[in-house]
Amino acid sequence: MVDLKLVFHDLVQFEIELWNAVDARLRAEYDLQLTWFEVMQLLAGRSGCRIQDVAEEFGITVGGTSKVVDRIEAAGYCARRANPNDRRSSLVELTPAGRRVVDNAMKVFEAELEARIGSVLPERELERFAATLSALRTAGRAVSAGQKPA
Repeated sequence: MVDLKLVFHDLVQFEIELWNAVDARLRAEYDLQLTWFEVMQLLAGRSGCRIQDVAEEFGITVGGTSKVVDRIEAAGYCARRANPNDRRSSLVELTPAGRRVVDNAMKVFEAELEARIGSVLPERELERFAATLSALRTAGRAVSAGQKPA
């Protein structure tokens, strides 16, 4: 029988090691922390994002998200503009400088993922691993919502 505590430990340790490696590389090459890159990558792919949208995407608080966006904005990588559909909120968009940084940093991000995941597992195993992670996340959300996993 598989020791689930060991699986948990290995999964968490892998995530920490992967995060730290990618973060270190982004900081060294672009003075960009991975937390910022993740938010900026989301903004690059969606126009008219609200703070609430970013918070929901990453499963973090609106307050925490607002602080991260404040820092990204102070660096000149994003800007807020009035939301024409809701005067109580603003929309966050990348600036041209932010878009350039994301585009350039993406190459480093992808290279690091390839070195630490893509080149380690054969394609078929990687597909199975991705499907397993997706199934675990879906089941975890169901459990959190008080439902029985499928």
